[in-house]
Amino acid sequence: MTKRLQGKVAIITGGGQGIGAATAIRFAEEGAKVVICSRRLEPLQAVAKTIQDAGGECLPLSVDVSDELAVKKLVEDTVAHFGKIDIIVNNAVLMVPGMLANHKTKAWHQNFQVSLDGAMFLMRESFKQLRANGGAVVNVSSVCGLAGSMGTAGYSAAKAAMISLTRNASIEWAPQIRCNAVVPGAFLTPSLESVNPDEDSQKATGKTIPLQRIGDPRECANAILFLASDDASYITGAVLPVDGGRMAELNTGAAAWGD
Repeated sequence: MTKRLQGKVAIITGGGQGIGAATAIRFAEEGAKVVICSRRLEPLQAVAKTIQDAGGECLPLSVDVSDELAVKKLVEDTVAHFGKIDIIVNNAVLMVPGMLANHKTKAWHQNFQVSLDGAMFLMRESFKQLRANGGAVVNVSSVCGLAGSMGTAGYSAAKAAMISLTRNASIEWAPQIRCNAVVPGAFLTPSLESVNPDEDSQKATGKTIPLQRIGDPRECANAILFLASDDASYITGAVLPVDGGRMAELNTGAAAWGD
């Protein structure tokens, strides 16, 4: 059976842990050559070893995606190493919390610099390669980009803007390049574990979700894989929630209506 990404070259930002790491591993399983980047090299090397031990190809690079010159070099290094770019996944994120009434200006901008600016830089710098190869872009937003959340005004605004960036790119870059977004809900990543460190708190979070559990990062990676692959050849400008049904629910307080 032909692997879905056989012969493709993909860049995945924030690839050292969580959804980014799971995506890199899934892409490699489907035949892609993968470049993963984040600020810290050590986690990237661990992911790369997992891929390489399974017979895949992975290049880990330390890159600050908020630095446009560093992103330009990332693209150049990828082309120099693998010869082309077919897919980019903008997954890198920095969430700096703060209540809006006293949100520090520096913290506000930090929320945008990695998630939004970094995504735009990589899209812009990869454009010629993606156009030449009939490429695909998958941007990783968040349910916080669709609904309000206490203390995350900057992060939520950046993730909402990422959805708009995706839609604009899908129009500007059609028909050569497809651009879509996934909208993850609660997944068992290091960031979630930092606020839900024990099993009881994780179970409590899971009970707020219609599917009654927190997601495995691999489940989000599967959605990203679908949008990046030719299985989604007629899909562009889409915004796909991967959240266990969380954004589909309107809580009316009417649980007693159930059987």
